[in-house]
Amino acid sequence: MSNILLFNKPFNVLSQFTDAGNEASSRRTLSHFIDVPNVYAAGRLDKDSEGLLVLTDDGKLQHRISDPSNKMEKSYWVQVEGIPDETALDLLRAGVLLKDGMTKPAKVKLMDQPVDLWVREPPVRYRKSVPDSWIEITISEGRNRQVRRMTACVGFPTLRLIRYRVGNWTIDGIESGDWIMHSKK
Repeated sequence: MSNILLFNKPFNVLSQFTDAGNEASSRRTLSHFIDVPNVYAAGRLDKDSEGLLVLTDDGKLQHRISDPSNKMEKSYWVQVEGIPDETALDLLRAGVLLKDGMTKPAKVKLMDQPVDLWVREPPVRYRKSVPDSWIEITISEGRNRQVRRMTACVGFPTLRLIRYRVGNWTIDGIESGDWIMHSKK
């Protein structure tokens, strides 16, 4: 039987258990929140991103989740600067050209701010003269900072990025900084 741990990673937390090579660092890691032996993150989530991080003690499952060739979908709630029009959303849907090549088509839609969204510490820095909005983006690849680079490419920089879903797992019912355990036979 394998264990699957669903963690709602807060902002400014590293997606690893130690801050290797930085012993004097006060940066928070997974070990500040999770005291379960032999589980490892299946994929990464940048320190300045929040939301679902799946951890497991099953190496095959970890590979299936994190390997882009398996095309496991990941959905993100993205707060962007400005209000994207259909042209910008269609560009994201078709795929955009980044420095490391063309992205695969994404599922993209405007959304309302998520209900019961936790307060981020520190808060997002807003510009009074520029509105912001939320979009949901679902991708099946996972390049470094891909969603942030995609929204910037179409002229709407990301202010806040929350991974809502990985495959069939979501952060529903998991408070920021909390986790739940699933067992898989």
